[in-house]
Amino acid sequence: MTDAAGDARGADRSWIAPLVRSGLALAAAVVITFSQDHSTTFGLLVFGAWALATGLVVGALQLRLETDRSTRTLLTVASVVTAASGVLALTVPAVLPMLYYVISVWAAVTGFIELFAGLRTRGRHPASRDRVAVGAFTAVLAVVFVLLPPDNPVVAVGLFGAYLAMIGVFLGIAAFSMRWAALERDASPDQPTDAAHGAVTKDDE
Repeated sequence: MTDAAGDARGADRSWIAPLVRSGLALAAAVVITFSQDHSTTFGLLVFGAWALATGLVVGALQLRLETDRSTRTLLTVASVVTAASGVLALTVPAVLPMLYYVISVWAAVTGFIELFAGLRTRGRHPASRDRVAVGAFTAVLAVVFVLLPPDNPVVAVGLFGAYLAMIGVFLGIAAFSMRWAALERDASPDQPTDAAHGAVTKDDE
């Protein structure tokens, strides 16, 4: 009974991590959109700061709120990879091949992990479908960065900004959808009880 209650509480709070993740992604996307500097140095700086913050903050939230042990382990690995990629981006030489390398490897590893985490809990977790979608988006980003022209940092930084905006909006919508669904689940158990009570009262009369 206690474990079931804990799982329910965790599911009810599963919207918090994607909402925070959405805010961080949109903040970085805004920085890229409104900056005239789309150089390699700028790209590594924005990616590094975003990845480090996301890996630490969202990773801590998922570690606390995720109730499925295997999924929690997978998401923790993805968060560690994200934070480590952020540190790497902030410390490596600011050359274009390094920008491509850091983002493509990060996207390939974390995209696969999130896609797998979503697929293995499909139909059993409120965030599974969203994890599949974001994992697929991130994996596609890895492929795009591998195929990008090797001499255009403006395109690379712009594409990364577009990716952040896309997942930011998607995760924001997903977070509010999960929150509303949780509120509806909290309210619905009373309705059958009231109806049943009314039926009993009528029969007694």
